Amino acid sequence: MEQMIGQMGSYGPLALNVGKAIVVLLIGWILAGIISGAIRKRVTSHPRIDATIGAFVSNIVRWVIIVITLIAVLGLFGIEATSLVAILGAATLALGLALQGTLSDLAAGFMLILFRPYKLGQYVDIGGTSGTVADLNLFMTELVTPDNVQVILPNGQAWGSVITNYSHHATRRCDLTFGIDYGDDADKAIDIITRLAVDDGRVHPEPAPWVRVTNLGDSSVDLTARLWCDAADYWDLKFTLTKAVKEAFDAEGVTIPYPHTVEIQKQG
Repeated sequence: MEQMIGQMGSYGPLALNVGKAIVVLLIGWILAGIISGAIRKRVTSHPRIDATIGAFVSNIVRWVIIVITLIAVLGLFGIEATSLVAILGAATLALGLALQGTLSDLAAGFMLILFRPYKLGQYVDIGGTSGTVADLNLFMTELVTPDNVQVILPNGQAWGSVITNYSHHATRRCDLTFGIDYGDDADKAIDIITRLAVDDGRVHPEPAPWVRVTNLGDSSVDLTARLWCDAADYWDLKFTLTKAVKEAFDAEGVTIPYPHTVEIQKQG
């Protein structure tokens, strides 16, 4: 009986340390979320600081607090910081070999923040995947596609791919192509397109709208319009003006040709 009581007494300090460790972990985890969230909100609300940097810095702060919490928990079990550093030093090589991809993503994350080929809220294409940048953290980039699908890209893959940033510049050129019948007046069609472009307030007067015959196709004379607009107006202008040109062509007798199929039947 005394032996059993002695064994239970020996487990007492261990159970107490486990309880303390759980409390410290919970407190550290909660503080990491609160502090990183406050930093992100504070930094991103500052007009002179890029929101991308705010998200990245808050993510670093969160992981630093978590690491400090883990060191504190290990200290409860008698593992000193110096011993922990020695253990980590011995395990660095093995971890480095096992986590080559993760470390590469981490390094790429710092490169993306340093050179900033894209920022939060911009519409980009990274290695053939297009979407709006929703988040950039230590290890990965989150994109949201136009149909609201989440795409996660490792930073290493993003940094090593061709990046096309459609939102980098304030203005974009909107190219539209229209086909008319060979029997129609090309100058009349050019005038119609030019008039509609000039009347649309989203089209910039400088550079002036450019409309020319650019191709003689198999069944149509192709006209190309090159119009400059704000990047935010690109898609609305493209869709609206395409519809307006079609309606104007119908009203003014300009024909938009389409392929025809001729069936020849041989009599028996």
